[in-house]
Amino acid sequence: MVAATSTAEGWSSRSAFILAAIGAAVGLGNLWRFPTLAGESGGGAFVIFYIGCVVLLGLPLLLAEIFIGRAGQTDAVGSIKVVARESRVSERWWLFGGLGAMAAFLIVSFYSVVAGWVLYYVGVFAADFGSALMAGDPFRGALAGESQEQIAGRMGDLFANPTLLLAMHFAFMGVTLFIVARGISGGIEKAATWLMPAFFVLLISITIYGAIVGDVGEAAAFLFTPDWSKLTPEVMNSALGQALFSLSLGVAGIITYGSYIREGTKLGSTAVAIAFADTGVALLAGLMIFPIVFAVGLDPAAGPTLVFQTLPFAFESMPAGSLIGLLFFVLILVAAVTSSISLLEVPTAWGVGQMGWSRTTSALVFGGSAFVIGIFCLLGYNVLSDVRPLGFWSIFAETDILDTVDGFTGKVMLPLGALAASLFVGWKADRRLLETTTGLSGGAFAVWRFLLAWLCPLAVSIILVTGLFPSVLG
Repeated sequence: MVAATSTAEGWSSRSAFILAAIGAAVGLGNLWRFPTLAGESGGGAFVIFYIGCVVLLGLPLLLAEIFIGRAGQTDAVGSIKVVARESRVSERWWLFGGLGAMAAFLIVSFYSVVAGWVLYYVGVFAADFGSALMAGDPFRGALAGESQEQIAGRMGDLFANPTLLLAMHFAFMGVTLFIVARGISGGIEKAATWLMPAFFVLLISITIYGAIVGDVGEAAAFLFTPDWSKLTPEVMNSALGQALFSLSLGVAGIITYGSYIREGTKLGSTAVAIAFADTGVALLAGLMIFPIVFAVGLDPAAGPTLVFQTLPFAFESMPAGSLIGLLFFVLILVAAVTSSISLLEVPTAWGVGQMGWSRTTSALVFGGSAFVIGIFCLLGYNVLSDVRPLGFWSIFAETDILDTVDGFTGKVMLPLGALAASLFVGWKADRRLLETTTGLSGGAFAVWRFLLAWLCPLAVSIILVTGLFPSVLG
């Protein structure tokens, strides 16, 4: 292993970093996982507790990871080593950076498969909207003439077709690899500055559409009127986990992006802007989806099938459902791309910083390897459907390949990474370095360090323990 090299590239401006970091955080976790959890958890109580978790846990950890990257100015592993040296503590803390890089690598492997599903539905609705245009009725409902069973069955048909799954996975991973290989200014920043404004235009437009044609009153009441009897330990644990998952914490992505920040950037206000935007997107996603769900009498607690099976049926009976369905899945695809490039960037930066590889070589090595792992994940829905990689472990005994990789990274690797980051910055990092780099001082610094040193480790430990031992929650 060669010595770490400093980051040669950087964001052109603070706004470029904010857009890229929001893109890293905003993904399927906001547009799919948050509405799913909110629906399953009864709405308002979950949402309010989730916002509290973002403020008290997510924001302090977000700033901690940005600090590490900004102070280190290289990949996650190298940046942690720099902070450790300047703080006169053991450099072995780099291990949690390596854990985060491994987690990001594994996540992008199955994330690309799931994003491939989104790409498939973009194609379905693009073809449907094309048919509507040909028929001279561009404002008709989506998938005209198909029953709810037929629309829901599309997902099963996709899972049963390994060739189609592979093609979608290949296309999505190819786009991700291409952007990352082009570097920061020529690839990642350019993608963020083009895609994120388009993302927000689509999100706001579809939310307005949902408010006009859907039942926005019932949706708002569901999301923001708390029924505290539904705030069970399971719901609180889900909200805690979502706060970390949504902000892309524990996978070293924010550390890596933070290493490209130029001097003079105010880290505290930048972290607040990112957390605020990410939470706002999650809430808007709920206000986008649930008015449509309630308007056609569907179940808000439909679970993971909400986006891929429930909503396509809802679009069938909505005005301009064909067009809105297309725009909806394009919106999710954009979010998936911006998240996937941040995930692949983590191991790619490690290859450049720690191994001395060229960016293109590193992106090809890790992107290609993740693609291969993704093949096994998608085959777990058909050819390898009987394979249970961690079948000896009770919590993974019944999960297929993709869900096992997803579960292991989410229940083990992400919490461990977040726990180590909070302990490292909260207890070990040099105070003068922290104040100089973040710009925080006085009461603001004291509150941030207290939350990192005490509350964050406690909360993340709860996520870790209850994820591994669900019986703890009763």
